[in-house]
Amino acid sequence: MIDEQTDKPKPRNSFWRELPILLGVAVLVAVLVRAFVLQTFYIPSPSMQHTLDINDRVLVNKLVYDFRDPHRGEVLVFRAPFEWSNNPDGEDFIKRVIGVGGDHVVCCDPQDRLMVNGHPLDEPYIFSENGIRDRAADEEFDITVPKGRLWVMGDHRSASGDSLEHWEQSKATNPDGDINLATIPVDSAVGRAFTVFWPLDRAKWLSVPDTYDGVPNS
Repeated sequence: MIDEQTDKPKPRNSFWRELPILLGVAVLVAVLVRAFVLQTFYIPSPSMQHTLDINDRVLVNKLVYDFRDPHRGEVLVFRAPFEWSNNPDGEDFIKRVIGVGGDHVVCCDPQDRLMVNGHPLDEPYIFSENGIRDRAADEEFDITVPKGRLWVMGDHRSASGDSLEHWEQSKATNPDGDINLATIPVDSAVGRAFTVFWPLDRAKWLSVPDTYDGVPNS
């Protein structure tokens, strides 16, 4: 004779006993993901227009730079130096990486393009409105990025507090300029912004333009 067994129904209140545990696990996972993997940022200024407009929301990969340094052309979220933000608590900025350690960056060639290690950059993302396009840079410059540092610029060149602005400011006290004040350390990188996800009508990938493929290593 074979005994038949039937599953006993769980008490109806078991779900409510387990719910706080499930919610706690969900919150813990969300906190860990935000702290170490992905984070959302909103855009508060016009410095990256129209790649990024004011109040756009971007998704940032915070894990990628644990395995490698930022690459040219990437849209980077970084912890701004105190000299850039005057905020003792620190502040997150977002710019495009133009030059990495060892790169020779010059403005400009006869076609008004930045040159990195002798390679001219075609930058379709530079701010343009009503048929008027920003110059690749407001001032001529010729610099070499120190090892372990990055030269970053906003896509809205005429409205961006970036490496070029701080390079020019450094000349007020040092005629030769201070390249360390104009660049940011690699270890200040928070993550790579890789997509705009809000508003929906502006959703897009933030890929590296093909022009950076032709830049030779320094």
